[in-house]
Amino acid sequence: MSDRALAAIDGVTRAYGGVPVLDEVSLSVGTGVTAVVGPNGSGKSTLLGVLAGAVEPTEGTVSYPDGAPREGGEKRVGYLPQQVPFRDGFTARETLGFYAALVDGDADAALAAVGLSDAADKRVEALSGGMRRLLGIAQATLGDPAVVVLDEPTSGLDPEMRERAFRAAARAGDDAAVVVSSHDLELVDAHADAVVVLRRGRVAAAGPRERLLDEHEVDDVDGLYRAVASGSADRPTTPDGESDAGGETDDESVHVVGVSDR
Repeated sequence: MSDRALAAIDGVTRAYGGVPVLDEVSLSVGTGVTAVVGPNGSGKSTLLGVLAGAVEPTEGTVSYPDGAPREGGEKRVGYLPQQVPFRDGFTARETLGFYAALVDGDADAALAAVGLSDAADKRVEALSGGMRRLLGIAQATLGDPAVVVLDEPTSGLDPEMRERAFRAAARAGDDAAVVVSSHDLELVDAHADAVVVLRRGRVAAAGPRERLLDEHEVDDVDGLYRAVASGSADRPTTPDGESDAGGETDDESVHVVGVSDR
């Protein structure tokens, strides 16, 4: 995390049915890539939704201290949820063109940035799952938002497409705060500047990747995860990245069926 804070949450709790999915979470994110990792049900999707403004906290505040608000108070936040919300019947260029008109963005430049120029005239329903995720990253980065939030952008992708998606996210982090959740700890290790480890809805560790590795005397993010979040068997082993509300949870996670991925 850089010294230049672009987004911050302070004392945020988000509860569903009285059960806290996030519990008094405070952190700030700056330029570069901040990866959020943790067991299924630990609150990753909820945290990203709060940062993006898609989920209202039960308590606490969200702010964009340096550069995120646009003129008129509109937040400059790009958001890719786990489920890509694109409609069939439109090409990739037409889809991005709609969003580009809203934020004064360049659809063709956004397609080129994620390597989809050759697929610009393909209809959304004809795109592979990986291409749809890349299109989602392009949409989230249109108009050069100060904060980009990507919830499991590599979910369900093969290894080559996971690497491609993460590289696209990392490029956006040159001038923006990119917050990405992921189960793929190897990619996090390769591309993240900072790491936030969630455990039972709370921040168990947060800070620059290298500093956290030194503090916990581990070699990589896998070791950090084991030391901070899991203890043993909790490590996420599936690179396709189930949502916080899905799959098996462990004794250290908070799991509220049907709401943790909101």
